Amino acid sequence: MTQTTAESPARRQRAQLRTRTLRTDRWWLAPAITFASLTAFLVYGFWAIFDGSYFVEPYLAPFSAPCLTEACPEGARLFGWAPIGDWFPLPPGFLILGLPAGFRVTCYYYRKAYYRSFWLSPPACAVGEPHKKYTGETRFPLIIQNVHRYFFYFALVIGAILAYDAVLAFRNSEGEWGHMGLGTLILVVNAILIVTYTLSCHSCRHIVAGRLNHFSRHPLRYRMWGFVSKLNAKHAQLAMVSMWFIMFADLYVRLVAKGVITDITFF
Repeated sequence: MTQTTAESPARRQRAQLRTRTLRTDRWWLAPAITFASLTAFLVYGFWAIFDGSYFVEPYLAPFSAPCLTEACPEGARLFGWAPIGDWFPLPPGFLILGLPAGFRVTCYYYRKAYYRSFWLSPPACAVGEPHKKYTGETRFPLIIQNVHRYFFYFALVIGAILAYDAVLAFRNSEGEWGHMGLGTLILVVNAILIVTYTLSCHSCRHIVAGRLNHFSRHPLRYRMWGFVSKLNAKHAQLAMVSMWFIMFADLYVRLVAKGVITDITFF
């Protein structure tokens, strides 16, 4: 005589939905906008890497910073030197492409963004996904997402370089300080957004004081943790705003370099 196991009341009462979702709002709008935004950024970034008009005194396009090869104009080189020399066959931007890209691709917010918009996993809350199997980030290649904390340190360096380039934008074409143009302000705002987005990272919050058991013993780190936590609450907004603004800043410099537009000089 076979023995059967009775189903639990919760299992018997669970609704068996045959439709993908019961939501009646435009749940598809958010992933569609995210898909369009990220695609536009990827297309622009690919174009910018191959575009040669990335420098016009005193502005260096952010997508090409730092410029480390001898192919870079002298004024565009980081600290005036070219450690890579002339052996690198690809455009200079390829050298640093993986650092900010790796930081954003593995960012917790961007993971949610492209998981939902590109992979539909899931496309929105309370919406079924087309995938039959879910393994999370426990298998290759998504297990590599755990290197995000290490890309954070590289992102700090990139943010510092963009801030340095923004400071150099206060010089005129003769190298004298006291210049300010619209491009100067754009690069300053861009550096601020990139740095604040980087500092708002979950990894930064953990590194600053996330592992402490007693905040009272570390008052300085506790204050830093509180500051980073406030930024962390705006991490998603900073991620998108900084992405769009760096694309705008980069395009502005390239259009000035091409002579399509003229930089507005205040003094």
